[in-house]
Amino acid sequence: MSATKSAEERVATIRDGYAIDAPALTIGAAVVDGTTYADAQVKLPLGMMNRHGLVAGATGTGKTITLQLMAEQLCAAGVPVFLADIKGDLTGLITPGEGNEKLLARTASVGMDWTAANYPVEFLALGGDGKGAPVRATVTSFGPLLLSRVMDLNETQESSLQLIFHYADQRGLLLDDLKDLRAVITHLTSDEGKPELKELGGLSSATAGVILRGLINLEAQGLDQFFGLPEFDSAELLRQAPDGRGVITCLELPTLLQKPLLTSTFMMWLLADLFAELPEVGDADKPKLVFFLDEAHLLFNGASKAFLQQIATTVRLIRSKGIGLFFVTQNPTDVPGEVLGQLANRVQHALRAFTPEDAKALKATVSTYPVSDYDLAEVLTTLGTGEAVVTVMNDKGAPSPVAWTKLWSPRSRMGASEASAVDAAVAASALLQQYGTATDRESAFERLSAAAPAGASGASVPDAAGAGSTASQAPSTGGSVGGALPAPGQSQADIDAEARRIEAEILGLPAPAAPAPSAPAPSSPAPSSRSRKKADDALSLPPTKAPAPRGGGLGDQIGKAAVNVLQTLGNEIVRGMFGTSRRKRR
Repeated sequence: MSATKSAEERVATIRDGYAIDAPALTIGAAVVDGTTYADAQVKLPLGMMNRHGLVAGATGTGKTITLQLMAEQLCAAGVPVFLADIKGDLTGLITPGEGNEKLLARTASVGMDWTAANYPVEFLALGGDGKGAPVRATVTSFGPLLLSRVMDLNETQESSLQLIFHYADQRGLLLDDLKDLRAVITHLTSDEGKPELKELGGLSSATAGVILRGLINLEAQGLDQFFGLPEFDSAELLRQAPDGRGVITCLELPTLLQKPLLTSTFMMWLLADLFAELPEVGDADKPKLVFFLDEAHLLFNGASKAFLQQIATTVRLIRSKGIGLFFVTQNPTDVPGEVLGQLANRVQHALRAFTPEDAKALKATVSTYPVSDYDLAEVLTTLGTGEAVVTVMNDKGAPSPVAWTKLWSPRSRMGASEASAVDAAVAASALLQQYGTATDRESAFERLSAAAPAGASGASVPDAAGAGSTASQAPSTGGSVGGALPAPGQSQADIDAEARRIEAEILGLPAPAAPAPSAPAPSSPAPSSRSRKKADDALSLPPTKAPAPRGGGLGDQIGKAAVNVLQTLGNEIVRGMFGTSRRKRR
């Protein structure tokens, strides 16, 4: 801490640095020499939320409460919020907080006039895993880059998967769920599809076998529940409640540790969709949406160079669409420098320095802050729960002074709401009516099955549950709510053996020894009806029909060529950020 300034001078520097006239979130009150100054309020301008930010700190230092506090104030200002709820604590947003002597004394010390309140919240669940409206995406719109990340493919395999998507896009083959993608790969490696495989170039049968086995492993983990219809529309995140408050969308993640890559890539899929569809707004008075990416390190660990470049590009460009991104993680060093350098607003909770690696990370973190009157290396290791070191971009676009801050408290319950209250909120959700029931339609699986030579047993598409599924069997819906693999009576060994059998078939190797038979899994009933009413799918364009031949002259040849061009333009998807497909809004 500076030896040349008095405590009052340092407080005055903070007070003046956060004297913001524009609408702003209040983070808390400044602390100098261990004393809290309620008249030195630390604020974050609403208009600077789209300059992005970082909320970091060791486990148990108060990051979740900080998210809750910021979400409440954004909601009250009419700004929609998206955040992930890993432990269920953020369900407390729907329940008013309970005042007590200790809480009221703390809020008074930071200059907060505390009253209890609750907030409009929509709960989502990936593929129906957890409490909330099921969230699904089609494989087509998810795109090859994000799917490669989920499957943990290397760069060569990732490039091969992009070729497969390109083939499906050109042929107008809808990839709604994982069985559709398996059908395309199986077709390309079959006798009938080998000429087309050769035309693609750069895709070997061996690589196709690795990708196919990866898809089966995804299904074995139950991740096929996420892929399918109806597909979630990211515009749902931009809603306001009837009273003008922004809706808080809370993604419930009770099994995050079982599918960390799917969770993190799903969030990037949402951002890519928003980026593709939203108009440019420049610097608005407040953001259209603030998006909190929790457990941000999962995005970057082991990511390919192409994936990291897309993240950096997203962060750099999406602010012009009115979207603010806040990365939430334990240590700022979890975030690559190219991304960290674009995060103007920082709320840093306590860091630990128990190991040499921790000490190195602490030193690196201190070096990223503006010049300060604090000894940040000391402050960051001595902060209490509910305290943070804050610096933001002020309403004039300049960095604010670094401030040791004692945070305000949320007005809603700090902790999980009663299960019955969450159940009631989910049941009353309009999103549950829209997305609650999985649907199926004619897609790549059905089209390729129908096109298979009659009586050719080898043309059936291998099914993750065991034997090949023929066109006459009702296909299981990849995005069905509550579906899970392995199926009843099926073991992981069954799935591994099937993956080896498929790979051997593709590579032309002798079939491996068959595993001991297990009880057959019950077949999924065929859907009662197929959903074709989502006309916003870019691939659902009807194929262009060629005109009837009239003589075979030059004019006919030109006409046929034009029809071929139109078919290609009509069927091929325009892919944008992260290789995701663009879709029209409802």
